[in-house]
Amino acid sequence: MSIAERSHIGTEIAVVTGDITKLEVDAIVNPANSQLIMGGGVAGAILRAGGDQIQKQALRKAPVEIGHAVATTAGKLKAKYVIHAPTMTRPAMATSLDNVKAATKGALECAQQLRIQSLALPGLGTGVGGLEFQGAAKAIVEEIKSHIEAGTTIKQIILVGFNSDITKAFEKAARIFQQTDS
Repeated sequence: MSIAERSHIGTEIAVVTGDITKLEVDAIVNPANSQLIMGGGVAGAILRAGGDQIQKQALRKAPVEIGHAVATTAGKLKAKYVIHAPTMTRPAMATSLDNVKAATKGALECAQQLRIQSLALPGLGTGVGGLEFQGAAKAIVEEIKSHIEAGTTIKQIILVGFNSDITKAFEKAARIFQQTDS
């Protein structure tokens, strides 16, 4: 596990490689589609590990526009909530960096409303969304920085890479965040 930490205004940012469904945090983010149909990628992993009740509850809250997010139970996961943040309107579509930024903002706002202390985000848009890792990581970290600067009660944000390539992209983006924060 690779970790790069940064404390800023009471918020720690960590970068890890691993399975987001195994993390013990208040909430994990599902890079969803607007219909909240959980199929492949991170959504499929969340569904398999957490159980059908996550999908059932999500479908009752659909549709969700890109830029907004909703929370459901986390089922059998260690997390308390799954925050569903659409990066695309329909399942298995290509997405854009603007959608990734909007989804990240929606997820952070949802977490703030729930008074979540710890949040784990995967590489939104880097699976079926088709985005390259570095661009997506930079977009996610920029949105996190904006959220922190606006004031947040979130104490820990964990960026989770499913492989070392996305982890390295998150680490590089986090270093840029630290340099611009000085």
